[in-house]
Amino acid sequence: MLEVRNLSIAFKTRDGLKSAVRNIDFTIGPGEILGLVGESGSGKTITSLAVMGLLPPNAVVTSGEVLVDGIDMLQLGPVELRKLRGRHIAMIFQDPMASLDPIFTCGDQIIEAIRLHETVGKAQARQKAIELLEKVRIPDPERAMRAYPHELSGGQCQRIMIAMAVACKPRIIIADEPTTALDVTVQKQVLDLLRGLNEEVGAAILLITHDLGVIYEVADRVVVMYSGDRIEEATTADLFNNPKSSYAKALIDSMPTPGGQHDRLPVIERDALGNVFSVRPEPRIRSSNVAAASDANVAPLLEIRDLVKSYWIKPAPLAVPVEMRAVDRVSLSIAPRSTLGLVGESGCGKSTLSRAVMRLYRPDAGEILFKGRDIARLSEGEMRPFRRELAMVFQNPYGSLNPRQTVAELVEAPLVIFGEGTASVRRRRVAGLLDAVGLPAAAAAKYPHEFSGGQRQRIAIARALALNPSLVICDEAVSALDVSVQAQVLNLLKDLQVEFDLTYLFISHDLSVVEHISDTVAVMQKGRIVEYGSAKAIFANPKEAYTRMLLDAVPTIGSDRVGKGVA
Repeated sequence: MLEVRNLSIAFKTRDGLKSAVRNIDFTIGPGEILGLVGESGSGKTITSLAVMGLLPPNAVVTSGEVLVDGIDMLQLGPVELRKLRGRHIAMIFQDPMASLDPIFTCGDQIIEAIRLHETVGKAQARQKAIELLEKVRIPDPERAMRAYPHELSGGQCQRIMIAMAVACKPRIIIADEPTTALDVTVQKQVLDLLRGLNEEVGAAILLITHDLGVIYEVADRVVVMYSGDRIEEATTADLFNNPKSSYAKALIDSMPTPGGQHDRLPVIERDALGNVFSVRPEPRIRSSNVAAASDANVAPLLEIRDLVKSYWIKPAPLAVPVEMRAVDRVSLSIAPRSTLGLVGESGCGKSTLSRAVMRLYRPDAGEILFKGRDIARLSEGEMRPFRRELAMVFQNPYGSLNPRQTVAELVEAPLVIFGEGTASVRRRRVAGLLDAVGLPAAAAAKYPHEFSGGQRQRIAIARALALNPSLVICDEAVSALDVSVQAQVLNLLKDLQVEFDLTYLFISHDLSVVEHISDTVAVMQKGRIVEYGSAKAIFANPKEAYTRMLLDAVPTIGSDRVGKGVA
């Protein structure tokens, strides 16, 4: 159904053509799921955009064919491509906030996708859209139909994108990081939905993801890409049991493993000849004058008491607004130099809680004690001294980075605002931060749009660390990163915690990452904390049924595979 032959793509630059993808070949048959994996910048997304006929203007296909049912997509004009997209081939994009139109409601956008390819009335299309939202487990589909993208969480927007992509039951689906922003339970629902479509109409699926657990669970075959080249292709079982390339083995080694709490993750390194291998870095030694985070005599750095944050929403256009408690009497504390992992399904209130702690939202009730001072009611002027000690890495780097500023200006901004050092001192600090998060020095002069999603998140992390804050809130800080860079960033966060006595509030839907990095864990459901305790105890023996449900939904390498074609 889909055949890519000898595909090579280059980008126009001031210095001529720069190769991005070289001689890529793969095929996908009816009812087959092909996984495409590799680090950020390996060429996965640009390959998928070529298949869809959506390459940016500065990209040039220098050779190859992309055959969809025997039709070369590279030879079609805009009108012919529009007839195929949505009906025969569809794509779920990585960044839903950049893909959804902010001036139309989510319902209108799904209805438009349906009516472009099916002869149905608006009422029928609307009913089908609601059914699609129910399938992808959107809470209150009627409200989501009326909502604009900015009114929904990142995970909910991703589900809107998935509903649009599968609306007309296309025969080929390209899923570019379709579950990156989703919690584990919704991820399972979405993967089941894709598998169902795969079985129902024999759809061929190209699944691009950095989550090797997802690949292991659903893919039939896997193509591994590195720096624009196809390194290895194998069945899923063969790849995970006996990878032929050192690069594929290094990727698998970089994943957090159950029970590996606080061990440093292996990272990918390359020798002078370009050979790839994984190595576990030596841990940094904790200074002897640093008190243990578990010491009961140590006062908490952050203590939240009975915090409440509500929104007023209209259940229907002419209805009376009703209160929705996003955060409902939450109490928890974080000891200095420790990490609290906050987990829960999309929409449970995790991000609202973190923004209240940052005082981006003013809470309705309760206390936020930071170093013993209640900051919940402080004015903006009174908050300024605390701003340099509180930092945040947001979930969506595309939305949190100013597209008009260079990377150097973005990372330097906190230093400029607080008058830190001279211009030369700030430049050296920026260079050090970029190096720490795995970006080359040349990145400083570039703009956010010139980087992949994972690379943009690294820029956001560098900016958050600029002022050496006491508390760093990581809101899905590694969700957009491939496993090798994720390992580097998690190791980096641990190193910085030891070196600078940092404290983390770590929000993530990836429970294996939360287990790896956290000292304590809080499980949040519908605005409330339902379970709270040490990470080791909660992951070994969860008390609440909701926590057990979250853990059961995690795709794990080595568990029984659900995908087809696996003995």
